[in-house]
Amino acid sequence: MPNLNWNGKRSADLVPATLIQDSILYPKGQGYPRAHPDGRIILGDNLSVMAALLPEYEGRIDLIYADPPFFTNRKFSARVGRGEDSRKPAKWKLAEGYHDAWSDLDSYLQFLYERLALMVRLLSPKGTLYLHLDWHADAYARLILDELFGAEGVFINEIIWTYHGPSPIRTAFNRKHDTILAYAKGKDYTFNADAVREPYSPNTVTTFNSSRKAGFGKVPNLERGKVPEDWWYFPVVARLHNERTGYPTQKPEALLERIILASSNKDDLVADFFCGSGTTSVVAAKNSRKFITSDEAVRAVFTARNRLAETNVVFSLERDSSIKNMTSRDARKTKVHITKNSVSLETAFDVDFWEVDPDWDGKMFKSAAQAQRHVRSGELPFELKIKIGRRVCVRLVTVQGKEIQLDI
Repeated sequence: MPNLNWNGKRSADLVPATLIQDSILYPKGQGYPRAHPDGRIILGDNLSVMAALLPEYEGRIDLIYADPPFFTNRKFSARVGRGEDSRKPAKWKLAEGYHDAWSDLDSYLQFLYERLALMVRLLSPKGTLYLHLDWHADAYARLILDELFGAEGVFINEIIWTYHGPSPIRTAFNRKHDTILAYAKGKDYTFNADAVREPYSPNTVTTFNSSRKAGFGKVPNLERGKVPEDWWYFPVVARLHNERTGYPTQKPEALLERIILASSNKDDLVADFFCGSGTTSVVAAKNSRKFITSDEAVRAVFTARNRLAETNVVFSLERDSSIKNMTSRDARKTKVHITKNSVSLETAFDVDFWEVDPDWDGKMFKSAAQAQRHVRSGELPFELKIKIGRRVCVRLVTVQGKEIQLDI
């Protein structure tokens, strides 16, 4: 296969992370306290995180979706305000999201190459890798994937995701699509055509019902529907969308659902090492898949955790040991009231999320009850109904991303 070369191209010097399990979250108490996690959220640089996962997961991940920075050379902000007027962006409360800024194209390609090489190693023989980019670097990425998958690899599809929206461009056609490259290690990859069929258009149904000559003699199963083409229309997650988290460049659940249903089966392992808002892990959890997701941004990990707390899948939160424990024990401005069957919170902090371990062992935080601020209304419950054990521990996360632990 042809190779793409750039200044400084080299294999990565892998330094595996030492992963520390910080907590286990049981959404709404389901499975507490003994259920084994079916998902993992990991805070850390994905290169060292993937290197740490190799001994256990090399050749075992059934589906990897990668949505890395696009080489836009922009800095993206996250919306952290709640209940704001979406028509007045000048008044939005913002925080740092993620940086997509590079010194040059060579450094970006090296960043991508090192991480894609590990994803190929982690992918199972029947697995599929979906790489999501846009016009900035998709042409380079295809050549990199051709090299990494080699002659035995299979280029499955170049998928075009189209969408609408305003654009400042006045000197060219508006750029309103992304490119998703799908690759597999061999021909025996998973593809569930029936899981993603969609209805034929009414015009197609009318045409086939009115003429036997339609379709050059080929009569489709109109009731079963068709496998989608390799161009997909899904609306972006707009500021008024019910899925909106405020995290920048959030991808719609419908987009990931098509990918996950088509290229994995129930109980398969799905991974996303550019976690972002956590859409991949959320859709995997909703569709009975196990998942691993990671990000180096604390806000991304917290956003994914908040969304996964609304599912029914038990998952763990982990971090690279080189990252300092960010949980403080600042008990000021906060009071916790406990009865036999409830915990209530009184605080001056602007809380975004809080959770309770009702039988804290002083080591592993096991979250058995959770509450989070509603994205649209800004409302947050300050009382959680839960049976209390010997010792209670409460954790809360502020809108600014500060995590506070209160040992009661």
